[in-house]
This record gives sequence, C-alpha cells and structure tokens, in this order.
Amino acid sequence: MSKPLKGNEGCIIFSKLKNTVRKALLPLAKEIPVSPNTLTVIGLAVSIVTAMIFARGYVVLGGVFILVSGIFDVLDGAVARASNRMTAFGAVLDSVCDRYADAIIFVGIIYGLVNGSIVPYPLFLVPDWLWCSLALIGSYLVSYTRARSEAAGAKSMDVGLAERPERMILLVLGAFTGYLVPAIALIVILTHITSLQRLIQAERSLRTEP
Repeated sequence: MSKPLKGNEGCIIFSKLKNTVRKALLPLAKEIPVSPNTLTVIGLAVSIVTAMIFARGYVVLGGVFILVSGIFDVLDGAVARASNRMTAFGAVLDSVCDRYADAIIFVGIIYGLVNGSIVPYPLFLVPDWLWCSLALIGSYLVSYTRARSEAAGAKSMDVGLAERPERMILLVLGAFTGYLVPAIALIVILTHITSLQRLIQAERSLRTEP
C-alpha cells in the first residue's frame, strides 16, 4: 500500500517549511524499508499514546509526542515520494488517520482537564473542556469545509490560517510554555475563521463555475 504526497496545507510559510523538510529527508527516506501507509498508521498510534499522556497530566511530554507524531507525518510523504509509491488511497488513509489523531489528542486533553490531571486555566469564564470541544469542532470543520467544497467543484480551497500543521504547532507551544488552554482557545478562533474563509472562497469559486 502506498500514498501520494499531500497537497498544500496551511499557510505558505508552514507549507514551504514542510516541503523543505521532506526534501531534506529524501536521502534517508530512500533507505526506509517501511511502506508509507505503515508510517501513517504508526503516526496514528503515536497520537493515541500522546492522548494517554495528556490524560495523565504530563503536558510537556505530550507536546514532545506531538512532535514525534509530526515526524511520522512528514516521513510518510517523503518515503512515498522517494519510493514512487504515491496513490490516491494513500492520501485517503492519511487524511482519515489525521482526523482520528486530531480527535484522540483533544479527547485526552479534555480527560486530563476534567479529572484534574491538567491544571485548569480559566479563560473568559469558559470551561476548559468546552474550549477543547470547540477546538475539535473547528478542526473538523476546516477539513470538512474544504472536502465538501471541492466535491461540489470549488477550486483553490487551500486557504486559511489554521490547517493541521499550524494547529499542532500551537498545541506544542502551549504544552511547552504552560499556556495549553490559551493555545487551544487560539485554535478555536483560527479554525472557525479558516472555515469561514473557505466558505467565502467556495462561494466565489462556485459562483464563477459555468
């Protein structure tokens, strides 16, 4: 089983950074005997472990494991390119695993906040678990808005400020600095703005379609 390289994700800066890292990893990727899809599944497994770590209150370690899962997220594409095993199913598998990973990490954080393992951080009188829930909803809307719009024929839907790389970086920064909940609140704001941006782009694109 194999997979294609992903399309443009997130803002231009992070897209270029990710592509630069992938190109740098190409020599190493050629020596990796594991298939791209296997690396994708391993990355999902790391995300499940990450959720368990957050659930037990080890916030900094959770941030480290998000970075580890990100390494697999970059490696699978690099291996796919290096081995010329870029397929449509690989892209589908990658997208599905990313959605599972997003959900399970936020669930782990919610569990840690509810049971007191993670120190609460009251923000605008909104419960911490609600911030996480809204961030999870926003994360899914970013992906769904693009997928549904492209299915309807909309073009150039890779717009917005909060694709998956940006969201994960914000979580890592929040975990490392002790401002996890504010980082999640920022994810809430940016994901919903991104969904709106994509709706506007979809409307413009579909309006011009013959």
